[in-house]
Amino acid sequence: MAAVDPTARIEPGAVIGHNASIGPYCVIGPHVEIGDSCKLLAHVHVAGHTTIGPRTMVYPFASLGTPPQSVKYRGGPTRLVIGADCEIREGVTVNTGTEDDRGVTEVGDRCWLMVGSHIAHDCKVGNDVIFANNVVLGGHVTIGDFAVFGGQAAVRQFVRIGEGAMVVGLSGVRADVIPFGLVQGPLADLIGLNVVGMRRRGSSKADIHRLRQAYEAMFFGAGTFRERLDLVAAQSGADPLVSKVIGFIRAGSRPLTMAIRRASTGEDA
Repeated sequence: MAAVDPTARIEPGAVIGHNASIGPYCVIGPHVEIGDSCKLLAHVHVAGHTTIGPRTMVYPFASLGTPPQSVKYRGGPTRLVIGADCEIREGVTVNTGTEDDRGVTEVGDRCWLMVGSHIAHDCKVGNDVIFANNVVLGGHVTIGDFAVFGGQAAVRQFVRIGEGAMVVGLSGVRADVIPFGLVQGPLADLIGLNVVGMRRRGSSKADIHRLRQAYEAMFFGAGTFRERLDLVAAQSGADPLVSKVIGFIRAGSRPLTMAIRRASTGEDA
């Protein structure tokens, strides 16, 4: 049985899961589904055709499922789907999709969205993604599993961020970021690999060494980028990590964040 504070307002038609907790002054719209054992602490606004997965915790003043901030939105019943076991902190905003894309904004399982972060319409955020405070995504962005964003990072519309990538705080990302990439800067550049994240997920020193060799050959070898990519694919395409990077690049149709040299700090040794 759900525990609902008497000051909360739940519109007829909303579905509240078993053992969910709806705290003071929450407002839940008629097309909302709150999963089992979710906790909405207080002053949470959930609107639109929104589904929140089991055991997700939502902190005060988060606003989920409001209409997209898009001049092309025509008022259709587009959706927001948030996965299980997420932690959504104070002031987070996530909009529904638009009719001109898939019609749904998605957030995967076990995501941690810190204070003031924003996910715009039609984004697709993978599992185990972390946003530090005030991270913002433009519309139609795709984020791979285990990606991590430092505070106040911003991603422009239609950009793809690969699995396991790290976006350093205060970076502005304007082009696709390869899996396991590390990007930094006001107009973000690819400055290396997210070795810390790879280690935390169990990659061995040999795994990282092979990927670094492929990275060096791909971005800093002789010939055109396409020639270098084909050569790395022929030589190292069977390696699981390298194949993910190659597949990501080949699947893209928009600009790619390119690598630059940086002074060694020992961070990804």
